[in-house]
Amino acid sequence: MRIAFRAIAPIPFMAPTTNRVRIIGGRHRGRLLRFPGVPGLRPTPDRVRETLFNWLGQDLAGRTTLEPYAGSGAMSLEALSRGATLAVAVDRHPALVRALADNARLFGAEGLETHRADARAFIDRETRRFDVIFLDPPFAEDPWDWLLPACAARLAEGGAIYAEAGRALAPPPGLEVVRAGRAGQVHYHLLAPC
Repeated sequence: MRIAFRAIAPIPFMAPTTNRVRIIGGRHRGRLLRFPGVPGLRPTPDRVRETLFNWLGQDLAGRTTLEPYAGSGAMSLEALSRGATLAVAVDRHPALVRALADNARLFGAEGLETHRADARAFIDRETRRFDVIFLDPPFAEDPWDWLLPACAARLAEGGAIYAEAGRALAPPPGLEVVRAGRAGQVHYHLLAPC
């Protein structure tokens, strides 16, 4: 007895669209960052990153950045792609920190410094000053009362803080919102000393 088999068309491979973002500017433009899924992680959308780097200027040559809630690390790697000399990226999830370092190595981004740490503990012991500080804590947390003043103390002269939140933020004394926007549920702000 012969058994006849029907040919079945192969199912096309569909690459997952989550857990990856693309660098949108600079020398590493188009490179894809891959990272593990972590509950609450929501990388900054391309459109918002594009707006932010238009605000900051496309060239960050010689500047230093801090990202205490690094997550995917897109902001730090975007800054390095645009010429930043140092990007300090901090996250409490070891898998995210490893993925960030691996992504930087894969496409030769130099100047990345990674730390596995709690954001508040890291900022409390950090003594360096930074030109740009990227703040995008999980929306479920509400660290703004301590976070904005603590980061203002870490700004270099002429520096700026980018803050992304689930609501519009009021700046603490000593800071002012110089630019702001909204994309869906995301409120984003550029703050500077006043």
